[in-house]
Amino acid sequence: MRARQRPRPRNLPGARYGVAMRSRRSCLAVPGSSPRFLEKAQGLAVDEVFLDLEDSVAPLAKEEARGNIVAALREGDWSGRVRVVRVNDLSTQWTYRDVIEVVEGAGAFLDCLMLPKVEDAGQVAWLDTLLTQIERANGLPVGRIGIEAQIESARGLVNVDAIAATSPRLETLVFGPADFMASINMRTLVVGEQPPGYTEGDAYHYILMRILMAARAHDLQAIDGPYLAIKDLDGYRRVAARSAALGFDGKWVLHPTQIEAANEVFSPSQEDYDRAELILDAYEYYTTVERRGAVMLGDEMIDEASRKMALVVAAKGRAAGLPRTTAFTPPAA
Repeated sequence: MRARQRPRPRNLPGARYGVAMRSRRSCLAVPGSSPRFLEKAQGLAVDEVFLDLEDSVAPLAKEEARGNIVAALREGDWSGRVRVVRVNDLSTQWTYRDVIEVVEGAGAFLDCLMLPKVEDAGQVAWLDTLLTQIERANGLPVGRIGIEAQIESARGLVNVDAIAATSPRLETLVFGPADFMASINMRTLVVGEQPPGYTEGDAYHYILMRILMAARAHDLQAIDGPYLAIKDLDGYRRVAARSAALGFDGKWVLHPTQIEAANEVFSPSQEDYDRAELILDAYEYYTTVERRGAVMLGDEMIDEASRKMALVVAAKGRAAGLPRTTAFTPPAA
């Protein structure tokens, strides 16, 4: 059953063609069991930080990690970053306590919860309902805390459309490659790289496009997962460029050395950003002042489709903080 609807806040990716999105070019994983890493992460130039209670935290350290994360959210300086906590998946005994303790302890300092290993819409609906109960019980704005759903299995991918439609709290779909590769019996031990013997095309193309289509059909962002060979920056850039070219909004980073690459790859070039802004300005002028629907900008014909494409690039450039270096000048009368 579809979860209760709520208005989407204006700073979330609810508008079409890339307008009004959070910037998630680089999404840094930080183990909640390490106070040192939690402190260090506050000084890194990432768009999103997700404080982890799942795979990076040993079973015996999970309860202590909850307290570390609550303290870090309440006392740390996360200015300019999307603040996310990844809870444990619903097949474990930890999930409900993760949600309750983190949201009751630091809900006012939290932007989203990430739910890993999502396989059906009911799991997202469960989290939506629990969040609503906690928000009401603790006087928090109902519906403000978003959800990131991690797709990590064949079943999750088959159900991704229903998952994406489940809750208006959803902000992103996240690809989890390692668990996904295991779920389909892919014969490789290198996360993110092509499996040995696969020489034609890209083994991940269908998976990435399937997630991207579900995300865009429901006005969500799409985030690529980690690249585990943290010392191979050329490999990271190559894999990140693949998903960026398709239209993904960002990628996980597991080490500070990957941050600059993620921010660069998932930002438009200065030239493309300036061109997008010029197209928007020119189209606005010609359609409102001269009342023409298709016109020339330099050597290029622009029309309504051009405007939509330019909106995507301009929104990504604005979110990345790029400055404009050109300005549109209407033609002389």
